Amino acid sequence: MTLTKVAFSMISWLAILPLAAASERPISFNRDIRPILSDRCFACHGPDAETVEGGLRLDLPLEAIDAGAISPGNADESEMFRRILSDDEDEKMPPTHVHKPLDEGQIELIRRWIHEGAKYQPHWAYTPLRRGEIPSVQDTHWVRNDLDRFVLSKLEQIGVEPSPPADSVTLIRRLAFDLTGLPPTSTEVNAFAGASSEQAYQDLVRRFLDSPRFGERMAIYWLDLVRYADTVGYHGDQNVSQSPYRDYVIHAFNNGLPYDQFVREQLAGDLLPNPTIDQLVASGYNRLNQTTEEGGAQSKEYLAIYFADRVRNVSQVFMGATLGCAQCHDHKYDPYTSKDFYALGAFFADLEEKGVYSARVRPPEIPVPSAAEQKALDETQAKIDKATETLQSLKRQLLKTQAEWERGAVASLSDTHEAIVNVWIDDAQDTGGESSGTWNFVASDKAPVHSGQSSRIQSGDGIVQHYFVDAEKSVTVEADMQLWAWVYLDPNTPPRSVMLQFHDGHSWDHRAAWGTDDINYGRRPEDWNGYRRRGGLPELGKWVRLEVDAAEVGFKPGDTIAGMAFTQFEGAAVWDDAGWNHRQGMPTRIAEILSSDPSDRDPAQSKQLSDYYLSVSPSLVELNAVLDRLQTEQRAILESATTTVVSRAVSPRPVRLLRRGDWMDDTGEIVEPAIPEFLGSLDVAGRPATRLDLANWLCQSDNVLSSRTMVNRLWYLMFGRGLCESIDDFGGQGSFPSHPELLDYLAVEFVESNWNIKHIMELIANSSVYRQSSKPSPNLRSTDPYNEWFARQGRFRISAEMVRDNALLLSGLLVEQIGGPSTRPYQPSGYYDQLNFPRRQYVADKGPDQYRRGVYTHWQRTFLHPMLKAFDAPSREECTAMRSRSNTPLQALTLLNDPTFVEAARALAARIMREGGSSVDEKIGWSHLEVLSRKVDSFVADELRQIYLDHRVHYEEHAQQAKDLVSIGDSPVAEDLDTTELAAWTGVARVLLNLQETIMRY
Repeated sequence: MTLTKVAFSMISWLAILPLAAASERPISFNRDIRPILSDRCFACHGPDAETVEGGLRLDLPLEAIDAGAISPGNADESEMFRRILSDDEDEKMPPTHVHKPLDEGQIELIRRWIHEGAKYQPHWAYTPLRRGEIPSVQDTHWVRNDLDRFVLSKLEQIGVEPSPPADSVTLIRRLAFDLTGLPPTSTEVNAFAGASSEQAYQDLVRRFLDSPRFGERMAIYWLDLVRYADTVGYHGDQNVSQSPYRDYVIHAFNNGLPYDQFVREQLAGDLLPNPTIDQLVASGYNRLNQTTEEGGAQSKEYLAIYFADRVRNVSQVFMGATLGCAQCHDHKYDPYTSKDFYALGAFFADLEEKGVYSARVRPPEIPVPSAAEQKALDETQAKIDKATETLQSLKRQLLKTQAEWERGAVASLSDTHEAIVNVWIDDAQDTGGESSGTWNFVASDKAPVHSGQSSRIQSGDGIVQHYFVDAEKSVTVEADMQLWAWVYLDPNTPPRSVMLQFHDGHSWDHRAAWGTDDINYGRRPEDWNGYRRRGGLPELGKWVRLEVDAAEVGFKPGDTIAGMAFTQFEGAAVWDDAGWNHRQGMPTRIAEILSSDPSDRDPAQSKQLSDYYLSVSPSLVELNAVLDRLQTEQRAILESATTTVVSRAVSPRPVRLLRRGDWMDDTGEIVEPAIPEFLGSLDVAGRPATRLDLANWLCQSDNVLSSRTMVNRLWYLMFGRGLCESIDDFGGQGSFPSHPELLDYLAVEFVESNWNIKHIMELIANSSVYRQSSKPSPNLRSTDPYNEWFARQGRFRISAEMVRDNALLLSGLLVEQIGGPSTRPYQPSGYYDQLNFPRRQYVADKGPDQYRRGVYTHWQRTFLHPMLKAFDAPSREECTAMRSRSNTPLQALTLLNDPTFVEAARALAARIMREGGSSVDEKIGWSHLEVLSRKVDSFVADELRQIYLDHRVHYEEHAQQAKDLVSIGDSPVAEDLDTTELAAWTGVARVLLNLQETIMRY
């Protein structure tokens, strides 16, 4: 909502007041004056102290009065008012060149305000929450709950009658769309029409709130706020896996997760004690920003971009604030400073992330098994537990006979225990297969060489590696095999860590690492085959052989090794020959231990000997094979599970205040995590504040923004506009609430109900103000065009996803299933032709996924699905608190021609023919009632009948066209129905699905 519109609204409110009331009502600074000053004056005379003109700040009363700009009680002696009235272009305010003149109504408001004492007020959004007194009203029969008293009190003050209640059909359709995003069934409509009691209505509200559809409906809105998408946004806009976050949101709304916990889990789920997988998934909120993997991108620049993105989103989503406006300078209209901007962003400096990503992955990520996959995991784990228990029991039994085995083993010791050395890589990558990375072979005059004539220099920032895979000269693993590579670490700029990785033909999950944990490939808190920590960094400035037993990284005899990677984090290293050793007969170290006196063996030697004895025991070998197979099955399930990006805390990077937002300027002061200074401070006892501290502050009962922001948005969802119309901006450029006391009442109620979203929506739905007709009287249309007094309900087109869902439900094609990977509906061929890096071909889903709800549709940020785009769905590059609502010919063309809607019309036509009765008139009456929940008007029936007759004649003469029409879409064509009739009724169904009433919520 623009400030021009806000100012107009203030005048219109005065216009609809009785004349006496308009002249007698005291001027309110927040309601009447602040919007004018913010729009016309604060850019030059507002909170941004660095750009204040003439040293005059009109946002601070003492400065304005001391400067003589305002003389309380006397507008004529106020320099500000004199300049407003001046005809001298050098003096006139606002200056002519800004093209924002004040109209007569605004000038009169300022004059009256000064005459009444020029009383300032703190900005309404930053004042403490208070429930206040419940207003008294004259018409108590209209009141169903306290919400009605607030609205009716205002209406009685201005002499306006509330609208009559909506009819039962309109009301149930309104409730169904608002709470489930889908229309009611004919059965639900008939049942509700036949039960007129208050209890029946309240039961209906509760049933819709308890429906699993509720979470899907609410998720559509929340995903707009947090800019959820299935692609990264920048450059090639590649896919990124984060659908489990979307499913978390749906389940959170359905399960009634308190909003304060909902906020904590998203901002800091990873910081909660022993976080569940759901809480880790929720923490993916912090990673929903756009990212890039463009080759020429500057990592530091993009980290600054991601930083600013998070500040904008967090402040808008949870605070209704435009803190992003303070990135380059102090906010022009609100008390947010540039330091506040960077201090808020500093909360997120602990996130593990990169400025520039690669390989279509966005670590850290975790697998999130589906319900079926989790069941399989649980079953496999039970088998593993049982096998492990059996294994331990067998080990205990075998250890009792170890001494006997030792005596036999000593007697049969062989003299051939020497290792056989096999070199895989030396002076060339000649294993065959595919190489990647830079194989920078250099001679001894350029770098140290360990073997042969050359070695390989490798250096860089972050993770750098060179590797080969799918080697023609692969390696077959043998018992007691050892894998190795020689490396020389630069003593001046050493890497922070080095890693050897081995490929088994399917995955790289065989790794050994030395040094820090900076290389994140396969990294987990605990060691596993895919990440074996081998200790500190090898000695610098000398050749060191990195070695690891094949068994330690998950290989067993008979496995194949088909690739090897030489990986480091930062710094410079020289890599040389690499290969493997195997031994003949018993391993040398075991033979040496066996040859020693048992009393001379240390604990480590005794353990080595016992481990070897157990490893060659036939019964254990068989059981280990079973255990290995089960663990492989378990890994396969996890590898097939959908992954999602999550938050992971690392040591926070320093955050500097960037002058003018310049990411290259490192001279600004370092700022610590902090909330906006004018809103207070966090009590963290001297330690650095964390994201969890921020989340807890947002969820404090006395936080002035969090609950106000959310209940205002819930009201918006139920009326089409908020109590404060600027639902994304509670600041100076936003609008003053039409009912500030009601907004605070709801905010306090929200907190005291344990942040219960369903409770607030139920409270609203049960009110009389919600149940009003949306049809405006001529008086309301002229005096309250924006419905700011809520003397009627709102009427608006349903959102893009609901438009599609509505058609699928009516057709009988809708497949309702909660969660899962995103789906791909039909899309025009060639729509992705300009989508590069990589080029890709859109493939529409087959089967049930084609008919799922729109909330699950693949969200391609730069090439949003054209149906969604036609109906004003956002790209989700930024927070969207309120979608645009347009009415264009393209929407009608989409409803007529998009294969989804043509197929839905054909399926609906089949229902008409089967369920609609025997005559044409019966079928028309049934179809209209099914689509719009009401009986058809006679003139509409006449039009639909003529459409049917015309289409039947046409398709009788053009049989192939009829066949082509009913063949659109993947769902089976009804073979028991006449094709000509089906095509004709498809024409009728297309008209019904295209009606404005079909896609409107009244």
